[in-house]
Amino acid sequence: MAAVYYELIHKDAATGARAGILHTPHGKFLTPLFMPVGTQATVKTLSPHEVQNLGAGIILANTYHLFLRPGAELVKKAGGLHRFMNWTHAILTDSGGFQVFSLSDLRKITEDGVKFRSHIDGSEKFLSPEISIATQAALGSDIAMAFDECIPYPADYDYAKISTERTHRWAERSLNAATNPKQGIFGICQGGMYEDLRAESAKVIGAMNFAGCAVGGLSVGEPRNVMYRMLEVSTKFLPENKARYLMGVGTPDHLLEGVARGVDMFDCVFPTRVARNGMAMVSPQTNSRGRLVMKNSEFTEDFAPLEPNCDCYTCRNKFTRAYIRHLVRADEIFGLRLLALHNLRYLQRFMSNMREAILADSFNDFRENFFAAYEADNHA
Repeated sequence: MAAVYYELIHKDAATGARAGILHTPHGKFLTPLFMPVGTQATVKTLSPHEVQNLGAGIILANTYHLFLRPGAELVKKAGGLHRFMNWTHAILTDSGGFQVFSLSDLRKITEDGVKFRSHIDGSEKFLSPEISIATQAALGSDIAMAFDECIPYPADYDYAKISTERTHRWAERSLNAATNPKQGIFGICQGGMYEDLRAESAKVIGAMNFAGCAVGGLSVGEPRNVMYRMLEVSTKFLPENKARYLMGVGTPDHLLEGVARGVDMFDCVFPTRVARNGMAMVSPQTNSRGRLVMKNSEFTEDFAPLEPNCDCYTCRNKFTRAYIRHLVRADEIFGLRLLALHNLRYLQRFMSNMREAILADSFNDFRENFFAAYEADNHA
């Protein structure tokens, strides 16, 4: 049996939204699922025990950052990433490609790989498919990502075509470089904002011997309707028996639309990043924009929890909006922790509710109820 594989359980009759099980060496996890991001081997402000208690099964760690600091060999000496960060469930590591192209101003792309300067100290580094896969093997993640180029937005057709074809060659090299039998490797579809390139990339990556298929290069600044169209084109040509992963998406509206288009897995820094900026994620029934900005004066004497009937640590223990506003304005870390715990639990519950709707063939009703309350200009 493969180290990582996907089991399709049910498809919603009206939309084709999928409920399944992702099997990994560190457990099996119900999909659709959202992966909290632990960029540098930690989900910011939270302990591994707290993240597990939120219901998270898989977290994402970042190859680029761990490659630079502390280095994959040190993590390997510590017993691998699970032991290093004391996380007992599954870990997905990204390839480092997105960070190379988004964080490094000075970079040179060749067929061999990418030469770039570290954003930490300016030293010259090099990443290739082989180095990326070897780094992820040393880290010991359950799921490793093939090395790809994340095409910027906007990009002209010729650039997108050349880049996508190179990503396909790098995908083959990533597979050929695999040495860890306990690690599943996911390929990444690209194609920019061009339907024919997206379709071709999905076909090529889907036909390779990957454990799963990711859709990359979306949510990079393009209009939402364009993102949804490119996603729909991509998933149409991906194999049904492999997990489908939309990279870098974490707002409820995007999660809903991704699941509606057959996606199983998501990750994003959004819930923890906005927590550090003092924002709580809530249902549109609580606030039509799906968020509470805790610095606002309207919460000064608001002694209600962030959200009625929420089962997160923050709401369950009756920490009030007034108290959290005070902590946020006073720059107290506990306020950011309370918001991070709430936001991540909100998304775990949201994914679970979507799964239940899929299994009941009522996903369309769930989706329509959400958008009926969600402020229109927030998802146009």
